[in-house]
Parts: sequence; structure tokens; C-alpha cells
Amino acid sequence: MIISFFFVKIRSGSDKMIYLDYSATTPVNKEVIETYSRVCSEFIGNPNSLHKLGVEAKKLIDASTKQIASILGVNPNEIIYTSGSSEANNMAIKGVCSKYSNRGKHIISTNLEHSSIIAPLSYLQNNGFEVDFVKLDENGLVDLEDLKRLMRDDTLLVTICSVNSEVGVRQDLKAISEIVRSNPKTIFHSDVTQSIGKEKIDFSVLDMASISCQKFYGMKGIGCLVKRESLIIEPLIHGGKSTTVFRSGTPATPLIASFAKALRLVYEDFDNKFIHVMELKKYLIDKLNKLDVYVNSNEYCVPHIVNVSLKNIKSEVMLHALEEHDIYVSTQTACSTGNYSQAVYAVTLDKEKASRSIRISLSYLTTKEELDIFIDKFNECIKKLDFGR
Repeated sequence: MIISFFFVKIRSGSDKMIYLDYSATTPVNKEVIETYSRVCSEFIGNPNSLHKLGVEAKKLIDASTKQIASILGVNPNEIIYTSGSSEANNMAIKGVCSKYSNRGKHIISTNLEHSSIIAPLSYLQNNGFEVDFVKLDENGLVDLEDLKRLMRDDTLLVTICSVNSEVGVRQDLKAISEIVRSNPKTIFHSDVTQSIGKEKIDFSVLDMASISCQKFYGMKGIGCLVKRESLIIEPLIHGGKSTTVFRSGTPATPLIASFAKALRLVYEDFDNKFIHVMELKKYLIDKLNKLDVYVNSNEYCVPHIVNVSLKNIKSEVMLHALEEHDIYVSTQTACSTGNYSQAVYAVTLDKEKASRSIRISLSYLTTKEELDIFIDKFNECIKKLDFGR
């Protein structure tokens, strides 16, 4: 009774709410919810069971995996289901370093990575691995010459995100891959969480890639690691049968089926969705440039992320001021820690800007009318908060 009342209360305010935090998580597509609910009701068997109900669930998982693999352009055997990108990132980094440490203990990454990359790298540093962070140019792009300089015979892993989740800088994965593959022993991993559903990724240039379903209008609690079939990694979890030897635990049939549905739906009419978001970004930046803020996102950033820094107002103060108008943005990535954005600092080299930044993330669901209201209220909050200092 309490749960259904809470749900109604949330839904009752949704008509006036302006949600601009799509890079943190997305609302679940209604058709995805319907698929999840139907599979929960109709496919009750454990897919590891040998009886008919188990066989039916296993067939549905196999069909879903084939569909996901087809959309991504990979082999079904290269998909390892996880609880999301954080688990996939840990699985990739720790799994490779545990399995292939005899090749070397040198890792290369960037200061633009999600905390679920930085934390396992810190863990490995404390356990005998050496980590170098490649330089970025003035646009936040990986300095390819510095990457070449950092590459060594004992470089085991290079992990660089496709798109930074706070500023939105898009890296040239193909160019990076060409450098990484100059050493055939080096493995290239990318967290492509902020790319899937927003742009198309060429997985052939990667050895491993992390994906989260909640970023493209799917359910929370499901994602995957795409791993080149010939690559062996040490599992994080041992014991218990699953869809693969690399990740134990009973396969979540409803989540896997809903993953396939969400991925298929998000890429339907993709070109028009992409153009719509590009137009929204241009429209938004034109409006923001007339306000008393710094726009940190540049032409090398993806359309769905716009990062700005306030001049005299802390980002958290602005976040809650906008919240009073039922407008929702974010300060740092939802999983980050610290007093300022490491990613904004990496791009701007300015701690003041990094401590006063907010991220506005767009969707094909976003409208110009919503952006007009946001700009109006945002400007109102700037004047009010700046005056009240």
C-alpha cells in the first residue's frame, strides 16, 4: 500500500518536472517495463534447470543475447552480463591484471575516467601495479604523442573511456587503438557507458567494453562486459552456473530480455534522435552563452552533455535551487566523490571552475520548451543567489 502510494506521488508530479540528468540515469521505456513484467510472469524457471521451464528461460536468454550481439556488432559469446558498468569495469580491469600479470604490471589511463575505473586502478597500484595517466590536450582529448611515449613492453592494459560522463569529451578510440596495438600484448578496454544509445561504437577496435542498460532507457541492475572471445579474464565471483564461466550467479532472465528490448528501441529511428539532440545542444549553448556562466563543453563533446561552471555560486547550491523549481541537473557524475569535478579540472585546469560546475544532460525526449523554462529559471537562480552572497 505504501509502495503504490509513493509511486502515484512520483508520477503525479512528472507533468511539470523538467529532467535534465539523463547521463546519470534514464526513465525506463514503457515497452521495456512491459517486457520485464511479462517475462517475470511467464518465464519463472531457472535457466540452469534441465526441465521445460528452465529450457524455455534459457532459450529466451539465448535469443536476447543474439539480438544484443547483432545490434552491437559482436559475437554472442563475447557478452558477459553484469549488474552494470561499475561491475563490468572492475571485472575487466581486475580480471585482466589477475590473469596476465606475467606479461607486465603497467597500466595507462586518463583523469577523465569514472570512479569505477579509478578505484580499481588505485587498488592495483597498492598491489604492485604501476599506473600512468596520459596527458590531455586543451580540448580534453588524449594526447596521442604522449600515449605513444607512455607505451612500454610491459604495458598490460590501456583503459580509456569513449565519452567522459561529466564534460562529454569524445575520444578517438580508433586512433588510440592503433597506438595500443603497436604492442600485441597490451589489452585495450573502454567504458562506453555514455556512448551506447547516443552514438554508434565500433567494437572491433576494442578488446573489452563496459555497458549499462540504465543509460538507454532500460532497467537498473543489468549491463554487460563485451570481451573479445579469445581473451581470458579471472572472474570476480566464483561458483554457481551462469551464461558464462567468467561471471557466476543465476542469470536474470527478465533483466536480460528487457536489456535486449531497450537496446533495440533506443536505436530505432536513431539518426533523427541524434539530429534532434544535436539541435537541442546548439540551442542550449546559444542561450547559455548569454548568461553569466562558463561553458566547458566544446565541439569535441557529444551532443547529449553540456557542462557549465558558475562564476560565484557553488554547484550544489545551484542544484538545490533548481530543484525547488522541479528542475533536475547534476553536479558531478552520480557516482563521484570529492569537492570538485576531477573531469572538469582535467579539461580546464581550474579548481574554481571544477568546484562550480553543473552538468545538463539531454535526451531525444527533451524539448525546446523545457530548455526555455530551464534557462529562465537558471538565470533567475543565478541573479538571486549571486545577489544574496
